Amino acid sequence: MTVGMRAAVLGLGLMTAAAAPPAPAAGTAPGGAPAPSMEGGSWRSFEPGLDWGEFPSPRPSDRGDSMIRALRIDPARFALRLMNASAPAQGRRLTARQWSARGGLVAAINASMYQTDLRRSVSLMRTPGHVNNSHLSRDRAVLAFDPLEPRLPAVALLDRDCDDFESLRGRYATLVQSIRMISCRGANVWRQQPRRWSAAAIGLDARGRILFLHARSPWSTHDLIDILLALPLSLTRAMYVEGGPEAQLYVRSGGEEHEWVGGFENGSGGADDNQVAWPVPNVVGVVRRGPAE
Repeated sequence: MTVGMRAAVLGLGLMTAAAAPPAPAAGTAPGGAPAPSMEGGSWRSFEPGLDWGEFPSPRPSDRGDSMIRALRIDPARFALRLMNASAPAQGRRLTARQWSARGGLVAAINASMYQTDLRRSVSLMRTPGHVNNSHLSRDRAVLAFDPLEPRLPAVALLDRDCDDFESLRGRYATLVQSIRMISCRGANVWRQQPRRWSAAAIGLDARGRILFLHARSPWSTHDLIDILLALPLSLTRAMYVEGGPEAQLYVRSGGEEHEWVGGFENGSGGADDNQVAWPVPNVVGVVRRGPAE
């Protein structure tokens, strides 16, 4: 989703902080691979620290399968990596699957919406050795990882209305800014809107685990947030990273491979209107930690 689509998202969707209430194609598995063990409910363990969940929405969409898919990541066992087409020696946009192959990633999801140059994020995005965009926008959510101090959490999803971002921004080497979905008070901060599309998001749960979230069926973002809060995800915070056919989630682990892609707005071409992963310039990836980390 480029900056033009972002304008539509912002114009229709966001509530101000003061107005907030209180408080693809189907995934595939290589033949003969053993089925991952069940952790309970709809969660399955691909490997220690990496869980996969598929949840029927309590509010069905009129398009697609009305499922929410989630990859849950333990930051004690896995680290996040930001990959940019604008970085030296990268040069071109790739699908989440291709970024994973290039970077040796276990999984990847969109990092954020991007500008019409098809390279730069619409907001702040930096990682060691490369700054994709130095501009801090008005967006309230910032995903922070690669801490520079040992006592800091490995990953934080900062809310600029609650956290001292100016103090913390220099204490993490990687920052990815995007649009807040769930505030630090657990509130849905989007107004209702008529437009609906597929979406990808990154969240944090009550135990500090990261969630990569994907909804193929179209919902308004307000409704999608209510759905996510109603599911057994224990979400405490979340930020929007992409919408429409660009929204994608890829994972290869535990003898399985899954690639989920988004569809067009309101499912305008039908439930299966897009089956192709689009190249995107920026992704957040997952890598296994080494024994010394």
